[in-house]
Amino acid sequence: MTEARGVTGMGRRERGPVLRLLRAVAYAALPAELVLFALLLGGVRIPGAALLGAELAMVALLAAEAVVWLRLRRRGLSRREALAELVPERVLRLIGHELRLMASLWRWAARRPHGTGGAEGVFPHARDQAALMYGFAFVCLVETAGMSWLLADLPVVHAVVLVLDVYTVLFVLGLHAASATRPHVLGGGRLRARQAAHVDVSVPLERIAAVRRENRFTHEKTDGELNLAVGSQTSVTLELSEPVDVVGLLGGVRPVTTVRLHADDPGALYAAVRDAVAVTRARTAPSPGRDPLPTA
Repeated sequence: MTEARGVTGMGRRERGPVLRLLRAVAYAALPAELVLFALLLGGVRIPGAALLGAELAMVALLAAEAVVWLRLRRRGLSRREALAELVPERVLRLIGHELRLMASLWRWAARRPHGTGGAEGVFPHARDQAALMYGFAFVCLVETAGMSWLLADLPVVHAVVLVLDVYTVLFVLGLHAASATRPHVLGGGRLRARQAAHVDVSVPLERIAAVRRENRFTHEKTDGELNLAVGSQTSVTLELSEPVDVVGLLGGVRPVTTVRLHADDPGALYAAVRDAVAVTRARTAPSPGRDPLPTA
């Protein structure tokens, strides 16, 4: 293990300047491509030599990144590690989030929930947001039809806007599908609390100091608290004896000691967590005078 880390670290020191150069070129080329695309949509006539040069530059950039990626793979990095060296982590996370949303649509249609194999308890939580999400999707459909009519005389702009509008509808449905296919899961000595495709936190049962039924409809953003509201509502609160780390959409990590969440059947979630924590405590050797699990 030590030898592998040394080889990897040596490779990174050698390729540092190359990676910095590639990223600098990418940061300059991608915005330039967007500007060029916007000019073309606006009807601005651009010399053919400029268009050809821009496309050749993009092809050269992609080819250079492919060569560097292969070199990183040969030096022992995994596919994801090699890709992470070329693409900023935040970009990778955003792309991964979009892919999970689209995959959730398929799971939703196929009725194949994610991460429920071997679970002791599965607790769906998307029901109370369904009407709101369907309403958003309907509004997006109406907007799509309206924009198609308004832009009928501008075929290029109409095609671009239509693609964006259709993707917006899929995005909204994907958010709901992600919630519907990623329920809270109890099993393996942990409670896996999730929200859509961007929050997935594993809470060890031995760290749960208290569990209580608590309906809340307002949630202030506070350090050390995680509120997984559904339809602006949480119904079960977990107080932790030790913090757990929550990874944000863009990779930021923050510790939390209070987790509030919701389920379609909050009573079943509360009872299952309470009983599971009690069993976990009974299996360990409690110190004399340890208080029982606080509940409400």
